[in-house]
Amino acid sequence: MKTSPAKAHEPLSGGDGLDDQTIENSPMTSGEDKPDVSSCDSEAEGLPERTDSAPVAWVDRRLTDLFERVHKLLGDAEQEEGVYRPKCPESIEQAGLTREEVEGLSLKYLAARGVASGRQICNQIKLPFNIIEPIVRELKFDHMLSLSGTAEAGDFQYSITDTGRTRARAFSAECSYFGAAPVPLKDYLEAMAAQSIAKQTVNVEELHEAFKDLIINKQMLDTLGPAINSGRGMFLFGEPGNGKTSIAERITRCFGSTIWIPRALGIEGEIIRVFDPGQHEEVSLDPKSELFNLSGVDPRWVHVVRPTIVVGGELTLDQLEITQNPHTKVCEAPLQLKSNCGTFVIDDFGRQRCPVADLLNRWIVPLEKRYDFLNMPSGKKVQVPFDQLIIFSTNLEPRQLVDGAFTRRIPYKIQVVDPTEEEFHRIVQLVCPHFGFEYDRDVIEDLLAKHFRPINRPMRSCQPRDLVLQVRNFCTYHRIPKRLTSEAFDFAVANYFSVM
Repeated sequence: MKTSPAKAHEPLSGGDGLDDQTIENSPMTSGEDKPDVSSCDSEAEGLPERTDSAPVAWVDRRLTDLFERVHKLLGDAEQEEGVYRPKCPESIEQAGLTREEVEGLSLKYLAARGVASGRQICNQIKLPFNIIEPIVRELKFDHMLSLSGTAEAGDFQYSITDTGRTRARAFSAECSYFGAAPVPLKDYLEAMAAQSIAKQTVNVEELHEAFKDLIINKQMLDTLGPAINSGRGMFLFGEPGNGKTSIAERITRCFGSTIWIPRALGIEGEIIRVFDPGQHEEVSLDPKSELFNLSGVDPRWVHVVRPTIVVGGELTLDQLEITQNPHTKVCEAPLQLKSNCGTFVIDDFGRQRCPVADLLNRWIVPLEKRYDFLNMPSGKKVQVPFDQLIIFSTNLEPRQLVDGAFTRRIPYKIQVVDPTEEEFHRIVQLVCPHFGFEYDRDVIEDLLAKHFRPINRPMRSCQPRDLVLQVRNFCTYHRIPKRLTSEAFDFAVANYFSVM
């Protein structure tokens, strides 16, 4: 694509949105009297008196210098805290992008929207204004964009021309994506190394804090601690309903609360979406100005709770590879990439639609080496981190599913046992407030004496919640006060265990 020649002065930044043509047409800037806007001294002792005909760009430049200083101060303060935060790029080179990539995202967005301001383009593709502004100006000089009005703080509204639409269609034919600009693989590798679970250790106090809302056998809890510190895989096996999935979800809390992940990755010219609102829980930062990003954080990254991704019998081998939509040409990251620096739970292991042997073979190298190889749509293989605690949750014993070569790579096999009667009482006591009940130990004793002990019915950790929920529905239907009664539990048991 042909681009305009370099300008004689520095591109205006800070949201002024003015171009050379605007300045040249100004009555104050004709011929040799045209002021050199870029030569304004930001360290001048005082502001000169501004007349109505003074260039607006001069004032905006001073504001830009001020905000750049604030960005630098905030960035330095955050770096001293020792907490990883992706730094906002100051140039297109620091962002790891090319001018053509930014042009493509901008034109595809404007082709879809029609009209947008410079800052709306920035908010869409998540790049700072000082990177977007010169590119948008050149697109205007190349007659791909035109000015259609003014926006706040000296910004302008841009509309796409017929020439721009033709160019946008050419970009869309390669890939229709026009979301956040992709993060290069190099930056992603650095972020994963800085936030790796391998650097996290768990002690007794931290483990108990993570499981404080769950009634769990103390002996099993003491076994979980070393297994979590290993950072390797583990098997959780036991009868259904004893909380294997709940245990797996709370394990992630032991590694710290939040991490930063990219919205999209750029690898070998392909854009791979990593952030998944269905799998990741975004954590908002402190409120920021609508016009200026004062956090100093690269907006291409998103702050999320350490991921816990749970898949069950629906898991297929295709979900463990990069998938590309044949129509949009947009790639989706595999599940293990989305769960990096967190926990990946394969629930109901052994009941997947794909053969167990194929699924196990897929994990042998990643579990051993802690890195994985992904096949790109182009056919090239790319090495990426495999940095998560992988948990196989099953109702079957591991030896019934896997051979010795695989169990060696899963050093911890932890059985989730049935609760004792005392633990059953504690679980009922824990769930009662959530359904609006007051715990009554005598009623629960009567429940155990009538419906569990005489027939040696096994107790499961899920039963207190399920039975109390049915008692609540019983009380609601009969319009009686919410209270645990033997009559209500008799009704609940008759329904809950009717086929057992």
